[in-house]
Amino acid sequence: MTALSDIYSRLPDNIDDLPKPMTPEDVAEADRRARHWSSSIPGPLRPGSPEHKKAVADMFRETFNPYKPSVIDWPELDPQTLRRITSLPIWDIAVQTEGKARLRMAAYARVIDDPDMKDAISRNAWEENRHKEVLSRLVEAYGIEMAPEPPYIEPDDVEWAYLVTGFSECVDSFFAFGLFRVAEDSGFFPPELIETFEPVMQEECRHILLFANWLAWYRATMPLWRRPWFEAKVVAVWAFLAWERIGLARSVDADGVEHTQDNNFTVSGAKDMSADDLSLPDFLQLCLSEDERRFSGYDERLVRPTTTPAIAKALVFVLGLFGKRPGGSALKTAAA
Repeated sequence: MTALSDIYSRLPDNIDDLPKPMTPEDVAEADRRARHWSSSIPGPLRPGSPEHKKAVADMFRETFNPYKPSVIDWPELDPQTLRRITSLPIWDIAVQTEGKARLRMAAYARVIDDPDMKDAISRNAWEENRHKEVLSRLVEAYGIEMAPEPPYIEPDDVEWAYLVTGFSECVDSFFAFGLFRVAEDSGFFPPELIETFEPVMQEECRHILLFANWLAWYRATMPLWRRPWFEAKVVAVWAFLAWERIGLARSVDADGVEHTQDNNFTVSGAKDMSADDLSLPDFLQLCLSEDERRFSGYDERLVRPTTTPAIAKALVFVLGLFGKRPGGSALKTAAA
């Protein structure tokens, strides 16, 4: 049986070392290709069809960015900015989340039979491992104190673990898109860090695009007798994610120092990053705008994640009934 580390630490096509960029133009072109892709397959891409499956695998392979976010020149930060960055209650859980994600992606890739989906999800595992390495380097570069990482254990229920990771990324990425824009516009993150993490954010967009299309393909191709049990599992996953995001996660390091991690920071952190009075409707609308912008470059025939955006739209509508409509500075910035 293949070791999971062999999957997430090596690209499926056995590229041991990433190609080195020849010129800044090479880097810019790779970044453009990572954000814009259309299939040459004509006609509709119906989930469950061979054409849809091939398009999904092609998309993930052809939008791979070999340069960013691997090429990193960590900028020197002024003391005030450094304090802001290191004080965020997210670094422990961010590193650990990527560590679990790479393992769960690799575990599912190992058991899946379809070669196209196996290739795409294996690449997803490799990119999750790259994200973990990027975060680990940031933590080291800026001296952020971390609790010891827990052991990463192979999941017993591989499908459950993959669903938890996939749906979790759909939720967290939606809010992270808006939060990242707030951090950029407010100057909470300096331009150098924005440039470093922008490709990571776009890769997360690709990851949830892959998950949404895998889910549509999986549902369309599974036997009907399995469907009720699978849908019950999906409901259970959503319930688990809701429970997981209630409250704070805490861990204690080897010196007995407690580290508090905010499981819900992507939702609750916007006010901490902006000097403006950012209302909830404004933030939700910003998340919706950024979500649409990041997906706009990919073939419209591919399935998009819809649950979290639908919930956000419903919340904006309900809040509007009570006179709390979007219209703050965040929206003006997003529309500019």
